[in-house]
Amino acid sequence: MRFRGNKQFASAVGLVLGLLCAVEAAKVNKHKPWIETTYHGIVTENDDKVLLDPPLIALDKDAPLRYAESFEVTLTEEGEICGFRIHGQNVPFEAVVLDKSTGEGVIRAKDKLDCELQKEHTFTIQAYDCGEGPDGANMKKSHKATVHIQVNDINEYSPVFKEKSYKATVIEGKKYDSILKVEAVDADCSFQFSQICNYEIVTPDVPFTIDKDGFIKNTEKLSYGKERMYKLTVTAYDCGKNRASEDVLVKISVKPTCKPSWQGFNKRIEYEPGTGSLALFPSMHLETCDEPITSIRASIELETNHIGKGCDRDTYSEKSLHKLCGASSGTVELLPAPSSSANWTVGLPTDNGHDSDQVFEFNGTQAIKVPNGMVSTSLKDPFTISVWMRHGPGAHEKETILCNSDKTEMNRHHYSLYVHNCRLIFLLRQEPSEAENYKPAEFHWKLDQVCDKEWHHYVLNVEFPTVSVFVDGTTFEPFLVTEDYPLHASKIETQLTIGACWQGGNARMAQFFRGNLAGLIIRTGKLENKKVIDCLYTCKEGLDVQLPEEVASAIKVEFNPNQSSLTVEGDDIDAFDKVMQHISYLNSRQFPTPGIRHLRISTTVKCFNEESCVTVPDAEGYVMVLQPEEPKISLSGIDHFARSAAEFESQEGVTLFPELRIVSTITREVEADTESEAAEGADDDPTVQETVVSEEIMHNLDTCEVTVVGDELDGEHESLEVDMSQLQQRSLEMSSSNVGLVITGVNTMANYEQVLHLIRYKNWHTEALFDRKFKLVCSELNGRYVSNDFKVEVNVIHTASPMEHANNAMVQPNFINPVHHASVDLSGHNLVNAHQASVVPSAATIVIVVCVSFLVFMIILGVFRIRAAHQRTMRDQENGKENEMDWDDSALTITVNPMETYEDQHSSEEEEEEEEESEDGEEEDDITSAESESSEDEEGGEPEDQQGASRQQQLEWDDSTLTY
Repeated sequence: MRFRGNKQFASAVGLVLGLLCAVEAAKVNKHKPWIETTYHGIVTENDDKVLLDPPLIALDKDAPLRYAESFEVTLTEEGEICGFRIHGQNVPFEAVVLDKSTGEGVIRAKDKLDCELQKEHTFTIQAYDCGEGPDGANMKKSHKATVHIQVNDINEYSPVFKEKSYKATVIEGKKYDSILKVEAVDADCSFQFSQICNYEIVTPDVPFTIDKDGFIKNTEKLSYGKERMYKLTVTAYDCGKNRASEDVLVKISVKPTCKPSWQGFNKRIEYEPGTGSLALFPSMHLETCDEPITSIRASIELETNHIGKGCDRDTYSEKSLHKLCGASSGTVELLPAPSSSANWTVGLPTDNGHDSDQVFEFNGTQAIKVPNGMVSTSLKDPFTISVWMRHGPGAHEKETILCNSDKTEMNRHHYSLYVHNCRLIFLLRQEPSEAENYKPAEFHWKLDQVCDKEWHHYVLNVEFPTVSVFVDGTTFEPFLVTEDYPLHASKIETQLTIGACWQGGNARMAQFFRGNLAGLIIRTGKLENKKVIDCLYTCKEGLDVQLPEEVASAIKVEFNPNQSSLTVEGDDIDAFDKVMQHISYLNSRQFPTPGIRHLRISTTVKCFNEESCVTVPDAEGYVMVLQPEEPKISLSGIDHFARSAAEFESQEGVTLFPELRIVSTITREVEADTESEAAEGADDDPTVQETVVSEEIMHNLDTCEVTVVGDELDGEHESLEVDMSQLQQRSLEMSSSNVGLVITGVNTMANYEQVLHLIRYKNWHTEALFDRKFKLVCSELNGRYVSNDFKVEVNVIHTASPMEHANNAMVQPNFINPVHHASVDLSGHNLVNAHQASVVPSAATIVIVVCVSFLVFMIILGVFRIRAAHQRTMRDQENGKENEMDWDDSALTITVNPMETYEDQHSSEEEEEEEEESEDGEEEDDITSAESESSEDEEGGEPEDQQGASRQQQLEWDDSTLTY
């Protein structure tokens, strides 16, 4: 009984203690408040209360059960909601707790909202409880919920007309579907209150009506004698039935008679580069004054002869254009842009005013000699000559375009192309043969294009005994062919000249040309086909038309070959107008030539009654091609590095541009973001409304030139080389000289990057060489856009006695020659390893390595002396003899090879720096980098161990001669 009673008492005590613990536990703030994840609200402009869906209520699991059966519960602060917090910048709302116990809250606007300034607001909200105890410690917050609030509009604004007044002119006796359009706008933000639902003519008793879109038309035919001008007052209503704040005045003038003409034609038409086709006459129609028309014929001419060589064409080199058009082999450019490898055109006057077209001027006194070996034309094989020429009605003398004549002794012309009395003449003398019979020798073409002072494209396909000529893509047969004997056999070399003919017997030039030449090409072994010729001549700009299906059969449209003019013919006026409205201007160049292209429309109208047929005056205007956004070609990479002399002398040589990057950007002007600028640059001028942004674009390059800065290359012991197979795979060509090399051909920037990465510099006599400097420049469109000058300096590291030590290790850190580079600090340069880019130790690093080596040496020396002393003591104890170990350090060798070991050390240091940066990024903003580094040093010595290991690897201890 006593035991059982004690047991029951213990149970009662346990129950009481459990309840007390439960009560105490209830006072602990264990849980975070809970709210919904998303809320949507609506608020009206003139109200501050926000209607939320769902309602704003926060729940907390720390709140005790209110309806417990066994005992009464007292509410505590841990289960109450003390407030809501709104997160976001400049949020015009606040959140208020209505009932702490239930967690109910409300969101309301701080100030009056304006829908026109901002229609929607988005921010986050967070609830927090009252914490533990009377002081609210250990307060807990809920998760952040997103709140979207839409501001409802009220009809506070009235319509406002865009113009202060409107004017129009009509011809008497005609009813119009639309005379003009008035337009009003409303500043309210909602669709309902911002839309104009109705227009109304306030002026009574006028013969006009207006529709809901603002179009005004006359309700009857107007008479000039009755009224010359009508003045109408027009108002507007928005969909909230607010009337315009001010009515607008409309003046409609009446003309007495109808004049046939093109209506709705804008004289100035602006074309934005890169926008494709642009409709020239979208609103144009022909006014025929109700005359009975039987047919209409209109000619539209786009004048482009002042642009480049007759129109906007790609300004790549002529050889590149031939490749793009499919003529990739056997072409030799005789008038190239002057460069280090093609310098025979240097000094020849050029026309620099036509968007980088390489145009050369000949005034009757200039001529150039083409270097020997440029053209190896066998007259027995077919070949092609193509050239752009602009020539006026010159004198009655022969004017030579191209001539191949005897270099010395005689004045024989082997073949030549020249102009004489507005005729194009090609001379082709046959070489000696067994049968010396008369053979065709001179081919004459009488062409108006030769003397019209305009650019024309000429292609001569020579396949003896026939020669055909294409002028602007059209073929012409010679009207006269004369014969002559073949030339007598001789061993005299020939001279190829341009702009005149070399007289070898007199040693002077004769028959000078007067005019402009460009793109002179000889292609050996093949003839140009019609497809290639058309591609070379075709303009990149011109007229275009997309015929609507409903009028395609009723209207006839014809173009000229270069699409600079077209004719439209038909008998249906409505269909004719539709075709004219679909005529467009097209320029497919990425960077077109800016400027004016004049337009002219000439119209001929036929009527049933020929006597009263209408005459339509010519309509003239112009297309203004705006200035394209010019690209900025940027070359970047390693511009200063050093390598060992052995690498320069190796079979591979040294890569000049291992990490070259070619990037092209354009700069656009955009409207500034006022909010972001206010935060970033509050001190800037507030009147600035525009900023610039750069965008990377892709386009082709056509030339990259590497030149030597300083002394020219010595061909006996140095060279620049590139893998020719890689060039051929990309259809690129390379020419080199003692001043550098030039890579040409139209190709992508990526392909040029890959090829430039392969350029290697070799020098197998580096004893006297300490540095070499090179410059790289790339260009686009035959020099229209040129990159920056990217300069690279290569230093040669001369090692001391490299053959006496293993692994080419250096006995002394002689990285530079003291005579020429005594003041050079190599710590700032990239000293590149033979196999990968790695940094050679700086002077400070070398001193550290030597010091560490000496320290290790002293430690080892001490170890050996202790061991020797121990051995001597043992011998004295055993044998009773005094024997002291003699230390011989003459054979000690400390070998330091920074070229092999610094790479590992540098990589480990980079890894440590990356770890420090990543750890610093995870800390709070107020922890400095110095504190972060010191904390890592205190945590452990692992980085020091790694560093010691790397330093130990730098020492090579030779103990083969030690005796102990």
